Amino acid sequence: MKIHTNFIKLIVLFLLLLPTVGLAQLNGSYILSGKVNDDHGLPLVGTTVTIKGTTNAAVTDSTGKFSLTTSTKLPFTLVFSAVGYQPQEFYIKNANSAVNIQLTSQSLLINEVVVTASRREEKLLRSPVAIEKLSINALKQSPGPSFYDALENVKGVQMTTTSITLKVPNTRGFNSPNNFRFMQLADNVDMQSATLGVPLGNAIGPTELDIASIEITPGAAAALYGTNAINGLSNLFTKDPFKYQGLSFYHRSGINHVGDNLGSSALTEDAFRFAKAFNNKFAFKLNASYLKGKDWQSNTRLDQNPTNLKTANPAYPELTGTSNAAYDGWNKYGDDALAGSNTVSIKGIVVDGVARPNLTVARTGYNEVDLVKPDVTNLKLDGTLAYKLTPNTTLSYTYRYGKMDGVFQRGNKISLNGATVQNHKVELKGKDFLVRAYESIENTGNSFNVKPLADNLDLKHANNSAWGTTYKNALTAYANANGGLKSTNLAAAEQAARTAADAGRVEPGTPEFDALRKTIIGINNWDFKSSLIPNAPATGGAALVQKSNMFNGEAQWDLTSKVKFVDLLVGGDVRVYQIIPDGNNFVDFSRSIADRNTPLADGSFGENVIYKKYGAFTQVTKTFFEEKLKLFGSVRWDYNPYFDPKFTPRLAAVYSPNQNHNFRFTFQNGYRFPSLFEALSYVNNGRVKRVGSLPFINEGLGYLNNSYTQQSVTAFNAAVKAASITGDDATALANRNLLQVADLPKARPEQITSFEVGYKGILLDNKVFLDVDAYANRYNGFLGQVQVFVPNGTTVGSDAAVLAMLDINRDPTTATATNAASNGQSRYRVYTNAKNVYNNYGSSLGLTYNFYKRYTVSGNASFNKLKAQQTSDIFVTGFNTPKWSGNFSFGNREVVKNVGFNIVYKWQQAFLWESPLVTGTVPSIHTFDAQVTLRIPEYNATFKIGATDIFNKRYIQYAGGPTIGGIYYASVTLDGLLSGEGKK
Repeated sequence: MKIHTNFIKLIVLFLLLLPTVGLAQLNGSYILSGKVNDDHGLPLVGTTVTIKGTTNAAVTDSTGKFSLTTSTKLPFTLVFSAVGYQPQEFYIKNANSAVNIQLTSQSLLINEVVVTASRREEKLLRSPVAIEKLSINALKQSPGPSFYDALENVKGVQMTTTSITLKVPNTRGFNSPNNFRFMQLADNVDMQSATLGVPLGNAIGPTELDIASIEITPGAAAALYGTNAINGLSNLFTKDPFKYQGLSFYHRSGINHVGDNLGSSALTEDAFRFAKAFNNKFAFKLNASYLKGKDWQSNTRLDQNPTNLKTANPAYPELTGTSNAAYDGWNKYGDDALAGSNTVSIKGIVVDGVARPNLTVARTGYNEVDLVKPDVTNLKLDGTLAYKLTPNTTLSYTYRYGKMDGVFQRGNKISLNGATVQNHKVELKGKDFLVRAYESIENTGNSFNVKPLADNLDLKHANNSAWGTTYKNALTAYANANGGLKSTNLAAAEQAARTAADAGRVEPGTPEFDALRKTIIGINNWDFKSSLIPNAPATGGAALVQKSNMFNGEAQWDLTSKVKFVDLLVGGDVRVYQIIPDGNNFVDFSRSIADRNTPLADGSFGENVIYKKYGAFTQVTKTFFEEKLKLFGSVRWDYNPYFDPKFTPRLAAVYSPNQNHNFRFTFQNGYRFPSLFEALSYVNNGRVKRVGSLPFINEGLGYLNNSYTQQSVTAFNAAVKAASITGDDATALANRNLLQVADLPKARPEQITSFEVGYKGILLDNKVFLDVDAYANRYNGFLGQVQVFVPNGTTVGSDAAVLAMLDINRDPTTATATNAASNGQSRYRVYTNAKNVYNNYGSSLGLTYNFYKRYTVSGNASFNKLKAQQTSDIFVTGFNTPKWSGNFSFGNREVVKNVGFNIVYKWQQAFLWESPLVTGTVPSIHTFDAQVTLRIPEYNATFKIGATDIFNKRYIQYAGGPTIGGIYYASVTLDGLLSGEGKK
């Protein structure tokens, strides 16, 4: 913990010194105020007013007024700039100058500036890569209930909603609910939860009142941002306390779950912000927000293991639909037949007088809605202290705290309850340099894993062997009472046997269920006590206890003023993860395999686990032909001690025959080191050990080179069942050639090679904005999960190894008349690299038309496709992206004085979703969102009523995900109160 302690000491010293320095600078200032209108004479909100040549600035409030505290020597020039208006300058001779400015409309984007594309200010139209920007005005006009919902309308963005409190964006394919490939930043701080592995941008990021803008870069951004950004990134920028001052309040009340099983439920959010600057030297801001509501629920009852599959019972066509003995529901847990878990094999079944193969029967399990409570809250707090050492150099400290409930999906569903993340950031930023250090502290609180909860609820009733025996006896009894098993009564017999086997298990809605559930989710050991695991808890556990610290330091320096002949930017960063082992998800690998899950005398599970990486980059930019051609070149070096260093280049060219037409071409490479969970996890979940990709974890376990693939084991058992009624050893050995040795490679970083072309242009007398791009990506060494089966005590290829793969030998067995004794098998789900190379390509188009009296029509469409593979791979990569998607909007931010509206139609095609948990088709989506806004400038108030999915046409965004319906809301914002007051 030495790193953590030193970081805190640095922050304490900063806080002690900052007020003293800042308060010493409050004298000698004066206040300059004024008003800005648009070309219709109406107040212009959000105009930036800057003293030319400095960073001293303010922003107009809802009445168009501004107040700028400064000690700058007179005379000087003010610069007024707003999105969609021509910049204007005003010469100030004395402090009493009357400042009343009217700005003239121009193209919305002609002077729009972005930072994320090249880590320095760049005109959006001349960006070297595809980039989208949502300004503060665009966010206010979004019909979504929160600013984060506006991302769903951005060209090329696919949103995955796992919870009301947790939304995960992605671009250009290979989507997942815990997206390791798309980076989320908030003021350049990584919002990825270290051990959970899920980005928490909307759960712990900025509040509604503090968001200033969002920039989204679809596609690879690893050349400048490192190894987590190979699919793109979003950067959430908050309001500068020097520019945006005053007191603001926000309240939203809404309802969701209209017409569903929960019934109409309240959804509320409250926020406040206060910011104050003194003499343009010292400033601070405070933010808080609190959301409360009923979460969306995952309750799709589809069966992903129908009777005709090899993992079910193709020899029993009578057992279909709800009578499927090997049913594996999308949102049911403990019935995991498709993965070969939670099943028993019933021998000796005779139907219509004819013997049939063994019957695979899944345990009954529990529905997710019975295991996860829908109540969710989300608390966000943050504060910033900033001090200007010089007019262009600012030292700041920011603290951010987020506490949330919700559900997210990794290999299984995780119910987050009181999970917290804290950030401490210190930053020194000058005109041409910045130095930034931050720490992220993670604690999962009272969270739990849904699958081991369901498993252990069932196992507490009866272990698989005992449950299977009861099932078999009941089936036999039914046959004896009904003249034998027949095609006509087989479904009824299966139901009777299941009812008998389940008799006495705890059922949802009973006090016994609630008590046992509470016990299980409070225990951080997912094993269940048995003869094989005698030291496990008697009830098993499901608690998710993960704690970690992440330390990040970075710096960059713009050397353009030193080099002269090119624009040169250099930078570097270092990141260290410190994981506190819990003995269940993360362990101390220096301990023996037998001891890793056992606490030491001090209650810990060993030494902290360290995972680190380093990086450095340089970027060169040069213009030619009177700045019509701009060339970009960058290279990044990244090093993780577990892998060889990697170099990531990016080359780009932007050609602008004039300022309204901009063509670009970009080539870039990128790498992604395994995330913490992908690299170092060691999880026992349903007696399938989930292990990270680092090769030393394999030592003593043998899953890399002494295992069979799950697909081949499934095919092997299906062939044995089809060829033999008894599933005897002789039949098994005769089908040994169906078993495929996994021979997993040692993990290496995932690589992407990307090509992109694009055009951004302003047409028809600045009324039309056109943005089109096309890309082609090539993924090598794609990281994913594969399940393999290790024969205990023997090597693959031997007779004993073949026999260990029989379903009946899941655990060690004794000899029978038809089967020899077996040591059984161990199962592992391993993070490893795909063997195939994957190619995907796509294009997107965005069009905005501004016409009569501020009416705006805009739309976009995106196309993404994965090129088909000639050979199957060791795991399914999961492209998980619709071929076509898009949206269309129509609005006017001031259709009459102080009243605006916006309507959005969103659509996407149906597509196949593939994951280790659930595989299935996501139906097409067609929804309408709308909002109406009323501003009352004299009270600094804005009222908004709106709805998403107005017609409540329920949908899912991923297989196994929650069913989402309409949200209907009203909100009020009081913004910039007290902003006119200043310290003289």
